[in-house]
Amino acid sequence: MTASSAPHRAPASPAVRAHSFNAAAAQYAANRPTYPPALFDAIEELSGRSLAGARVADIGAGTGISTALLHERGAEVVAVEPGEGMAAEFRRTLPGIPILRGNGNSLPLADACADLLAYAQSWHWTDPAESVPEAVRVLRPGGALALWWNTDALDVPWIAEEADRIGRFLGIDLAEEKARAGTRAADPAGRLDFVRREVRWSRRVSIDTHLANVGSHSVFLTLAEEAAAVFLAEERRHLLRAFPDGFVEEVYDVDLALAVKA
Repeated sequence: MTASSAPHRAPASPAVRAHSFNAAAAQYAANRPTYPPALFDAIEELSGRSLAGARVADIGAGTGISTALLHERGAEVVAVEPGEGMAAEFRRTLPGIPILRGNGNSLPLADACADLLAYAQSWHWTDPAESVPEAVRVLRPGGALALWWNTDALDVPWIAEEADRIGRFLGIDLAEEKARAGTRAADPAGRLDFVRREVRWSRRVSIDTHLANVGSHSVFLTLAEEAAAVFLAEERRHLLRAFPDGFVEEVYDVDLALAVKA
């Protein structure tokens, strides 16, 4: 039975998965995809204000991928991150931007202090029963809560085939996971009126970078190291047969949900 033909074991708990990033912060920072300018254009359009000069809190900022882009758009950004390893990598790469320890369920921020709360790849680590009231508390009237995720474009054949191999290895249906996650679970209680936008973009990267990106996800970080390594080595062979030049075009749909505080 090969590494890709049967699930290795049951997925780790959400808490274990959330903490797994701290030991892999440098790998995360070096290999995870960024976000396209069109995403930030959409945030400005849907929120009705420019990011330039806006007071923004980037929650679950990780290593600062989204923080840096918000800062480049002229926002006054403060980051909030619960993990020490991720925060240390953030401080190394973005020493001029303040970062606070905390999480979306209990924000270390004053009432009505932010024009925008940003959650890039991080809202699903919160409990909306707690994080929605916290967002409302911290936002100024007219401020916006923006949640977004890079999701794999499963209509691209090679990406769908890889997702199937990963799903069989992990014992999950990645297409179903995508359908249930992200903006669809933004606020199950319906307390905020979210509008949604999808932005497609791509990046051309080496197979090494692509596999390091795959391996930086919590479902792999919480596997036994040998099992993950065997699967990724097998996946490298699949990809090199399809892309002998050693490069792939990763295609993403950024799933954006934005709600404005009344």
